[in-house]
Amino acid sequence: MKKYKKYEQYKDCDLIWLNDIPEHWEILSFRNILVERNEKNSPIKSKERLSLSINKGVTLYADKTTNLDRFKDDFTKYKLAHDGDLVMNSMNMIVGAVGVSRYFGCVSPVYYTFSSDTKNPNSTKYYEYLFRSKIVQGVLFGLGRGLIAKDRGDGKYNTLRLKVSRNDLRSLKLPIPSLSEQIKIATFLDYKLVKINRFIQKKKQLINLLNEQKAAIINKAVTKGLDPNAKMKDSGIEWLGSFPEHWKTVRLKYDLIIKKGKNPERTTFDPISLPYLSMEYLRGKTEMPLYVFPQENLVEIDANQVLILWDGANAGEIMKSKKGYLSSTMAILDISQNIFNEEFWYYFLKSKERLFKQDANGTTIPHFDPTLLKETFWRIPPHIEQQQIVSFLENETATINITISKIEKEIALTQEYKTALIAEAVTGKIDVRDFEIPDTNEDESYEDIEEELSLAAEDEAEYQTEEIEE
Repeated sequence: MKKYKKYEQYKDCDLIWLNDIPEHWEILSFRNILVERNEKNSPIKSKERLSLSINKGVTLYADKTTNLDRFKDDFTKYKLAHDGDLVMNSMNMIVGAVGVSRYFGCVSPVYYTFSSDTKNPNSTKYYEYLFRSKIVQGVLFGLGRGLIAKDRGDGKYNTLRLKVSRNDLRSLKLPIPSLSEQIKIATFLDYKLVKINRFIQKKKQLINLLNEQKAAIINKAVTKGLDPNAKMKDSGIEWLGSFPEHWKTVRLKYDLIIKKGKNPERTTFDPISLPYLSMEYLRGKTEMPLYVFPQENLVEIDANQVLILWDGANAGEIMKSKKGYLSSTMAILDISQNIFNEEFWYYFLKSKERLFKQDANGTTIPHFDPTLLKETFWRIPPHIEQQQIVSFLENETATINITISKIEKEIALTQEYKTALIAEAVTGKIDVRDFEIPDTNEDESYEDIEEELSLAAEDEAEYQTEEIEE
C-alpha cells in the first residue's frame, strides 16, 4: 500500500472553507476563470434540446424517459451551450447539477453556461468536479436564496431548490491549478470514478438479484402454501395459476380501505415535528428529510403500516411505513384482520407487486389502479396457515435481508470514499500529476476498494487516501 503523495509545499489561503493550497496554485474569483456565454437561441441556431441532471450531467433531452413535458416548444426562449461548456443549474447546483456539455444545443434559461478561453475541450472538466465536491457545494449552499419544496408527482420529492445568483457565483473564490494540472486531475478522477461506479453498479445488480430471489420465495409461499403434498385446484386464471384446494376465495372490494396522503402547506428542515414520508425518505435515500407542521388535512400514520406508491415510475410498489405524515404520492392499504393476518397482508401484497406495477396506467405519470386489487377473486389460506407462512418467510428472508444490508453498507462506504477522493483531488490535498492510466483494466473487488477507502475509522472529518499497489 502506498499513499497518494502530497504536494511538497503548501501555502495559506484566505478561504474560510479551505486552510491551504499547493504553493503554486492560485485563488481566483470565478469571473476571472471562465467566461459566461449567455448566448441566446434567437434567431434559432439549434433545436437540439439538452438536459442536465445530478446523476448523468448534460445529456440529450431526446434520451430522457421522465419529465418529458418540461421543455417548451419555443426554442427562442432558451440559451445555447457548446461542446466543452460548463453547464450549471442555478436552482440545483448546490446538490451537484453541474456538467460539461459534449453537444451543441439549447438549454433552460435558468442554467448558466461558461466557456474556457482555451481551445482544449477538456479545460472545463476540472470545474465540473470542483463544483460537484461536497466542500464547494457547502459554500454554494450558503450563497443560495429561496426555498422550494416541490412534489414532482412521480414518487420523488425535490426537497431543496436554492438559487445561486449570477453575481454571487461570479464572485466566488476558488483554488485553481495550472491548466495542465487541471486536465491531469480530471483525467485521474475520470479513471477512478469509472471503476468505482462500475463496482457500485455491480453491487446494486447483486441487490436486485437478491430482491428477486426474495420475491420468488414470498410469491411461492403466499400463492402455493408450505405443504408440497396439498391438493391443488386450478383457478382458471392464467396469472393466478393453481392454489391449495382448502384455501378460501375472497374479494376485497368492501373490506379494503385506501387512504391517500396529502400535500403539506408548510415544510421545514428542522425536526420540530414528524417527517414527511416521501418515497426517498422511506427508502432511506434522502440526506435532508422534510418535516411538516401539524396540519388539519395531513394523514398521520404509525410505523409498520402497509403502504403503496400511488404515482410515479414505480407505482404499485409495496413497503412498510415509518411514523410521520403520508406523502401525496403514497397511500395506506388497510384490510379487515378477520380476513388477513396483519403480517400476511403485507406479504400477500408484496407477492402481487409486479402485477400492480404492470397494471399502473397514465399517459405521462403512471398511477396505481386499485381495480385489480379490489375486484379480483383472490385465494388465501386460513388464519393459522397465514401465521405459519409468515413465520416461514421471516426466517427464509432474514439471511437475504442481512446480506442486502451488508451490501448497502459497502455501497455507502464506497460512495463516501468517492466523495472524499473528489474533494482531495480538486483542493490539492493529493498530488496526481504523475498519475498514468494503468494498462490493465481489471475491476476491483470490494476488498481492493475497501483498502483504498479514504475514510478514517475514528474521525470522519479526517481522510486518508490510499492507492492500491499494482
